[in-house]
Amino acid sequence: MAHVLGQNQYGKAENRIVRVYRDSTRHEIKDLNVSVSLQGEFEDVHLTGSNANCLPTDTTKNTVYAFAKEYGIESAEAFGIVLARHFVDDTERGVVHSARIRIEEYAWDRIKTPDNSARFIGSEEVGHSFVRNGQEIRTTEVVYDGESVQVISGLKDLVVMNSTNSEFWGYIKDRYTTLQEAYDRILATQVTARWKYGYSGRDGEAQPNWNRSYTHVKRHLLEAFAETYSYSLQQTLHAMGTRVLNNRAEVDEVRLELPNKHHFLVDLEPFGLENDNEVYYAADRMYGLIEGTVHREGVVPVIPVV
Repeated sequence: MAHVLGQNQYGKAENRIVRVYRDSTRHEIKDLNVSVSLQGEFEDVHLTGSNANCLPTDTTKNTVYAFAKEYGIESAEAFGIVLARHFVDDTERGVVHSARIRIEEYAWDRIKTPDNSARFIGSEEVGHSFVRNGQEIRTTEVVYDGESVQVISGLKDLVVMNSTNSEFWGYIKDRYTTLQEAYDRILATQVTARWKYGYSGRDGEAQPNWNRSYTHVKRHLLEAFAETYSYSLQQTLHAMGTRVLNNRAEVDEVRLELPNKHHFLVDLEPFGLENDNEVYYAADRMYGLIEGTVHREGVVPVIPVV
């Protein structure tokens, strides 16, 4: 029976790169984790052992670092597009058909110290000192096939909580149901969000302002979470995705993964105490996982389930 080589790709994963801009005493930092994956004419590499069509993964790593100097890192998206186009368009003999660049970006905040001249009333930034921002990790995935670009950006590990304005009741009950209905509960989740841009990179199409778009998408996600009186995490998910699409014309699709970070009231009666929605046990395992996509009418969703 004949065997056929199926879909395959290769590249260099998790290239950690920190780019420091020293143009003034107020330094700027870009901290990225870049993964490169290539598809193309790689049959002989697998089947015959010939490496004639193989661009070494070490070369892809070196390219990431060299491009950080040559082109700079204005945004994760723009950097990913430059890399993807290079690997497809500039690799000799056109053996690379498609390049996928995945990037995680880690944010740093400036450390502030007391302003001695103001008798410690104010504070001033130290231009070269930073503290790692623990709020969330920014993500992007760029795919280029020689004709068009697909950009899917996002964030992960953004933990949010509403201490009230959330209920959960009226659900299906059978003989295995023990969950009590809740009319005032904590709603908390760790947001993973990905959104697809309408940008295709064809015919000199102008790129969106990636950094500004990210800032506003995140803001709309948080505002929707905060302002939605929730009867389920599913309802909140839809409100968050809808808020982004209503306010950001450059975004066509939003996919959200929202693990329900359960908070259960602690029984304080054995200690002679009343627990009036004040003391909770925060459970990290197991958890409900709520996932869904909101997209514009007529747009075929493409963000994969991970």
